Amino acid sequence: MGTLYIVPTPVGNLEDITLRAIRILREADVILAEDTRTSGFLLKHLEIENRLLSHHKFNEHGTSAAVVERLKSGQTIALVSDAGTPGISDPGFFLVREAARAGINVQTLPGPTACIPALVNSGLPCDRFCFEGFLPQKKGRQTHLQSLADETRTMVFYESPYRLVKTLNQLADVFGQERQAAVCREISKLHEETLRGTLAELADHYTQTPPKGEIVLIVAGKEPTRKAQQKSLSNQ
Repeated sequence: MGTLYIVPTPVGNLEDITLRAIRILREADVILAEDTRTSGFLLKHLEIENRLLSHHKFNEHGTSAAVVERLKSGQTIALVSDAGTPGISDPGFFLVREAARAGINVQTLPGPTACIPALVNSGLPCDRFCFEGFLPQKKGRQTHLQSLADETRTMVFYESPYRLVKTLNQLADVFGQERQAAVCREISKLHEETLRGTLAELADHYTQTPPKGEIVLIVAGKEPTRKAQQKSLSNQ
């Protein structure tokens, strides 16, 4: 049996890749890439010559069986996405599940991801949080937002710059305009920026200054009511 390595790649600065990730990419028999052009640029920068195969959300159900057979034959295969850790709002889950079901060794390397730096940099509590990824664009969006109305943990969302203002306004409608939040933009890139404020303030800012680039939105959880806090203290 071979090994399937899940290899995080930089979300911005190319220096963010780990030494172990570079070694695995060099040693792998095949590298599965979300976009072979994007990954090809990274490999060229790292001076790595290796065989790239396309593996993305549109073909992963069709190609995973063949990948598992390669692994069964003893090949070492590395999976990368365009940026960050595969499986986190990127292809990866399905292949990992199929490989695990086949008894294949799967190893996920620690490394770059956009959500953790954004969470820590937001200044909001990060001891307990929930990752929500991208909200549904249409069907089920409002229902999903309503389901988070009483969430007390800090919430982490990915969002498109084209939908950010709409999302901030919708969150303000559900959570209240004074709920604290942070918009983290272009993490680990030249124009990295974090803006903190209320949902209303952030919506107003980005209405006047349309955002660009990759965005992580961090929203504070609902503060416990005084009654809930008193009940908690009485149970101690």
